[in-house]
Amino acid sequence: MALHRMIQRLLLIGTRLQLPASPPAPQPPAALLPLIEAIAPAHQSFDARAVHYGHRYRSGFWAIYLLSAFAVLCAVLPLALGWDSRNHALHAYAGLWAIAEVLVIGSVSAIYWQGQRHDWQGQWLGARTTAELTWYLPLIAPLLDFEHPDAHADWYMRVFDPGQHLRGATDIADLCTRNEPLARRLLEHAWSEPAFVTGYARWTVQILEGQKHYHHRVALTQHALLHRVHRVTSALFALTAIGALTHLLVHSLWLSLITTFFPALAASLHGALAQSEAYRLGATSERLVTELQGAIDSIRATLLERDAGVSDASALKAAIEAAIALILEEHQDWHMLVRPHNLPLA
Repeated sequence: MALHRMIQRLLLIGTRLQLPASPPAPQPPAALLPLIEAIAPAHQSFDARAVHYGHRYRSGFWAIYLLSAFAVLCAVLPLALGWDSRNHALHAYAGLWAIAEVLVIGSVSAIYWQGQRHDWQGQWLGARTTAELTWYLPLIAPLLDFEHPDAHADWYMRVFDPGQHLRGATDIADLCTRNEPLARRLLEHAWSEPAFVTGYARWTVQILEGQKHYHHRVALTQHALLHRVHRVTSALFALTAIGALTHLLVHSLWLSLITTFFPALAASLHGALAQSEAYRLGATSERLVTELQGAIDSIRATLLERDAGVSDASALKAAIEAAIALILEEHQDWHMLVRPHNLPLA
């Protein structure tokens, strides 16, 4: 398990999250299965890369913040233990704390240097973007107009504008070019087959249900993490204040430890939480749950209207396009939310 997930699990001990049940796995139309299988290896490769660098980046900044607080502890603890006194039996080993402090600071610098040198954040964002776009290619394919040539090789650019930061996704364009003959053959007469249209619409709804479930979990987890860290930091700052006031009456090096290490730890937790954008991620995911449900309801209503003969396939296409545009907009918002941050040297 990645370090950042271990830390978050530790922080959420005792918290009971009422997480929703997972929806059933999406069942794509049979006509799209060959295209999905052809694209799957590329998606798995990009997704594995995104997971790898995502864990490195997020674990990196959590480690930097918490190790910075531990460096403060290493500096103060020998004083609280009394090892700095020549009369203490372990005075000869007091220098070990200084060595530990230097090692911790060196670790912080090494993590920062590695993160910058290998561009953990940039690699994560790039791979995650490509993985997401690759995953939705089979969903985009039925919306293409294969009868009229288009200058764009990228299927996304043919249907809608997915945002400026996605225009440079050459991997997606190459993947589209390689799989276009297959998609053209599979979907040439697909929209004239009622079974395909119904299956495609239901598959889209199932994918949106999965996205809604994911964002519901993110919203609950991030809100819980936010409240827990705020409680912990408030307690640490309160103990610091009590220790400072007590220090006026009782002179103890252990009180100095409390008034030095506790605020450093609280600041580290607060900094890491701010770096992870827990509040904005939770609020955005909460909003998306509602918007995705609206998109699901729209597709279902349009499908019923089509079955009743009130509307045609173009209305269903428009509803599905709007739903996919919502997913792309969400990804672009996430990209803009995370990108301004860089691995901090705490």
